Amino acid sequence: MGILNTLLRAVTWWNGQTLNTQIWTARHGVRVGEDNQGNVFYRTADDSRRWVIFNGEIEASRVDPDWHGWLHRTWDEPPTERPLAHKPWEKPHHENLTGTAMAYAPAGSIRKPHPVERSDYEAWSPE
Repeated sequence: MGILNTLLRAVTWWNGQTLNTQIWTARHGVRVGEDNQGNVFYRTADDSRRWVIFNGEIEASRVDPDWHGWLHRTWDEPPTERPLAHKPWEKPHHENLTGTAMAYAPAGSIRKPHPVERSDYEAWSPE
């Protein structure tokens, strides 16, 4: 089973970092920090590349805005060195739930367990 796991890691990215990414990170990565979800952020020694190793599902919307700005070079210092000032009205970051069972469904949606009857709509039926 160990050989199969190694082969899967060499060719699949959706189950975690690939074997090549792990080797690249071990050789060239400088650990910069970790977010509250356990995602670990790295850069090269000359800061020419920045990347994240996800803790669990690999989904870009799981990167919170502070780290997203650092990854995309909106600012140079990572949140571990220079935390961003947050406004009192800001809500905590949530991942994108589109396409999941927990995605938003408006009232009357057929995805709701008990859709609400609409009184402002009359179904068309051909004569």
